[in-house]
Amino acid sequence: MKQDILKSKAAKISFCVLLVIVLLGIIGPWIAPYNPTESNFDKFLQQPSMENPLGTDAIGRDLLSRMLYGARETLMVAVMSVFITFFLGTLLGVTSAYIGGIFDNVMMRIMDVLLSLPGILLALAIVAILGPSQINAMIAIGISSIPSFARLIRSAALTVKTSGYIEASYAAGSSHRWIMVNHIVPNITSVLIVYTTMFVGSAILDTSALGFIGMGAQPPTPEWGTMLSEGKDYLSDAWWLATFPGLAITVIVLTINILGDELYEFFDPRSKHR
Repeated sequence: MKQDILKSKAAKISFCVLLVIVLLGIIGPWIAPYNPTESNFDKFLQQPSMENPLGTDAIGRDLLSRMLYGARETLMVAVMSVFITFFLGTLLGVTSAYIGGIFDNVMMRIMDVLLSLPGILLALAIVAILGPSQINAMIAIGISSIPSFARLIRSAALTVKTSGYIEASYAAGSSHRWIMVNHIVPNITSVLIVYTTMFVGSAILDTSALGFIGMGAQPPTPEWGTMLSEGKDYLSDAWWLATFPGLAITVIVLTINILGDELYEFFDPRSKHR
């Protein structure tokens, strides 16, 4: 008997933590106590205090305000890049599995070539071509994740393709597009949900990595990876500059991965109630 995800403490806790972070990202601009890009050299590298709960950075900007604004920037890039991966990866995976033959072989060999490169390196190459910016980082992360996502979806679609009702629908005169949209995709929904959730965690890490090396959001835009990079030079004098963005990235990625594991167990037909 499969475990009810609503009764899983890990799933409920991870969902609640993720919901809080998302809400903070949405309402951050309205609850931030200061302008995240406004410098104040009178507050140069001040430690966490009542006035500045998370301290200030090297030019006196309030770290809490930058964290709140940064949550929106980081999540927006990650979610939009995953949307690109989801749309194009599903399209390629389902189409390749359904058509098969030469088309499938050619597409999967192309995916294999792209998979031979680490995703972050492929994203870096794309950003290097397009130029460093938040939008280009979004596009690069989305495209770099397509090969692995498309292969996973293709495997799930191949299983559904061999089902009897697919052959019956084709024999009844249904179009290829209708079969893919109304039969194959709905029957791999659980796989899509699980893989998409897991890819969000990877997208956040890639977003932060690109920001850390200066290829993502450009200063003074507050983004967690960029903030982590700015704080690394002050670890001995201002520990809070790198600690809080690093903790935020760790918590959200860990939370999403736990939620993804719980979703996998929920949708996996072989999982047992423990």
